[in-house]
Amino acid sequence: MHVAHIDDAESFVTKDGSSIREVAGAVSLPSVNQSLAEATVPPGGATDEHYHRVTEELYYFVAGRGRIRIEGEEQEVRPGHCVLIPPGQRHKLFNDGDEPLVLLCCCAPMYSHEDTVITEGA
Repeated sequence: MHVAHIDDAESFVTKDGSSIREVAGAVSLPSVNQSLAEATVPPGGATDEHYHRVTEELYYFVAGRGRIRIEGEEQEVRPGHCVLIPPGQRHKLFNDGDEPLVLLCCCAPMYSHEDTVITEGA
């Protein structure tokens, strides 16, 4: 049996600039096909626009308020929203609020820097 707790997860910065704590995946539990992490975007912050070549992502928002842009279309996000991001779609998160924007991010296959392509400022 493999069990992890978010409080034991070491924070690291992904290629798009978000701070995450992975609870299942390459740096934590021995997951093979997916990863699960808590991601945080600070107040006034944003991720770099990017896409993933093969990874499908689910973002489930648990705290804060902000916006997500996918392929040029924007929508506000808040706790309870779940967003599907298919492989190859450019996306970016914005925190417009006064508190951290916190989400759970599930990636299948699991997150990797190599699968992440930055599309702004490149």
